[in-house]
Amino acid sequence: MGAILTLEAAIEARNELRQHGKRLVFTNGHFDLLHVGHLDYLEKARQHGDALYLGLNGDGSTTRLKGSGRPLVPASERARLLAALEPVTAVIIFEADTAQDVLLALKPDVYVKGGDYAHKVLPERPIVEGYGGEVVLIDYLPDHSTSGLIRRIKALPD
Repeated sequence: MGAILTLEAAIEARNELRQHGKRLVFTNGHFDLLHVGHLDYLEKARQHGDALYLGLNGDGSTTRLKGSGRPLVPASERARLLAALEPVTAVIIFEADTAQDVLLALKPDVYVKGGDYAHKVLPERPIVEGYGGEVVLIDYLPDHSTSGLIRRIKALPD
């Protein structure tokens, strides 16, 4: 089972990985209403290195970025669920709207995001490429999204 770490503890663990020549993969997101699409994405991300650190948007940033009523599941609970998934080595909760500061602190070897960023600006790309890291875009499992799941739940009869 993975750990839930502060950024400071994650930096220490990252340094240990580096000393042993291990590749760190990092991804981030909200992961509200955990579903099989998330698991598929995290399994694919983990294949790019020896450890997978997941930056989890905290409640404040999730509300700012996803809107009123989100997150549905508090960050502490989302972190616990995600840390229990086999591909996840560690979860770091952060409150900024982007993962730029976490990336600068950890300098992972590989930064993974969803394939939807192939046609969008990825604000973290210059940071990762600036320190020599690799950016990898992974396709999502079709028809598996939190927004789609919320729409289906709302459509259920009372």
